Amino acid sequence: MTTKWSPDSWQSKPAMQMPNYPDAGVLADVEGRLKSYPPLVFAGEARQLKRALAAAVDGKAFLLQGGDCAESFAEFHPDNIRDTFRVLLQMAVVLTYGAACPVIKVGRMAGQFAKPRSGDTETQGGVTLPSYRGDMVNGMGFTEAERIPDPARLERAYNQSAATLNLLRAFAQGGYADLHKVHQWNLGFVADSPTGERYQDLADHLGEALAFMAACGVTSETTPQIRETGFYTSHEALLLNYEQALTRVDSISGGWYDTSAHMLWVGDRTRQLDGAHIEYLKGIGNPVGVKIGPSIGSDELLRLIDALNPDNEAGRLTLIARMGADKVGDLLPPLIRTVKKEGRKVVWACDPMHANTIKSSNGYKTRPVDRILAEVRAFFAIHGAEGTHAGGVHFEMTGQDVTECVGGGQDITEADLGARYHTHCDPRLNAQQSLELAFLLAESLKEERGRNGERSD
Repeated sequence: MTTKWSPDSWQSKPAMQMPNYPDAGVLADVEGRLKSYPPLVFAGEARQLKRALAAAVDGKAFLLQGGDCAESFAEFHPDNIRDTFRVLLQMAVVLTYGAACPVIKVGRMAGQFAKPRSGDTETQGGVTLPSYRGDMVNGMGFTEAERIPDPARLERAYNQSAATLNLLRAFAQGGYADLHKVHQWNLGFVADSPTGERYQDLADHLGEALAFMAACGVTSETTPQIRETGFYTSHEALLLNYEQALTRVDSISGGWYDTSAHMLWVGDRTRQLDGAHIEYLKGIGNPVGVKIGPSIGSDELLRLIDALNPDNEAGRLTLIARMGADKVGDLLPPLIRTVKKEGRKVVWACDPMHANTIKSSNGYKTRPVDRILAEVRAFFAIHGAEGTHAGGVHFEMTGQDVTECVGGGQDITEADLGARYHTHCDPRLNAQQSLELAFLLAESLKEERGRNGERSD
């Protein structure tokens, strides 16, 4: 995609947020083995996702990108994978049925093991140790041995990603995603709630529609789209040595693809134009994303767009805005206007999580659900006012019944946070809170499609 690019060309650029491994020889051995391992995804799948995202550029599809803040080795269990997949299915059904809009399902799964940190070290009780950077790098326990970056964790992350992908493909293609099972997807702790009842009502209406279609001869047996679903994986491209090891030449197109995930993104901390992470993303054929926070200006954004999508290819680049509920109204409109004026083809997605993080009075990092929903509402309102498309949402969630984000229908308070606060990094929406978000998105999409219809008229 660019001249003089190679999978290792990032090594000539300054690389932020990369761990310092104590033994370069051991690291090289692990990287060598990773280069010989089978790809986790295929280039053709990444191209399918890019084509789907191209429709989201024009408002003809919607990106639903969600999953764990940071996957862990300790919580690796098929039930956890199933429950997160199930909530994403529920959300997609709410969006598709409520807004009559195709939904592109992309999980923050099967590779989201590393996290950027605000500091290289942390101090507890007068002791200073390297920061925890995710299970792919070091351990969460606050001991010197745990915090030493361990190259063996790269291979463990690869193996867990392979197992997760295997299960996700089975769920997506093996009948679990059949729309006739829409009632069965309702988790017990969600079903007994106003949001669960609202979902149950939608499922009843969908069941009636499926019965009508069956009477017309459209069934799971005759129409694969009813019993199967497309599902893609993504993660932040943070550990570039791991990404490089899984970068392969596609035998069909001859281009380079990162086979660790279908979609990769770069974070707000590592999006330097002259940095290693942007250099790496320039050359891979996968669809890519970039997080844009309050510090970015219009000129810098245009340079990023031109660096990552020089051919202005629809579906190649997703801009993931993370401004915060209190700033999005002022900061996002000028960026949208600039991109629109210059004719750049991008998917605009909203990350309502990262800029709405606060510290509770009892010391927990949390996110108020009302601020999350407020940023989503503002995101849609801004695009409506600018005549552009709200193309997607990017959020952190889990299928587990956690108490990490305050508020929502469950009215989780700061006092409740300690009950089931299980995240290894940032607070996540639980299943019920995720469904609340889905219903808001469906209403917003329906309104947007109504406005677009009026413009067409």
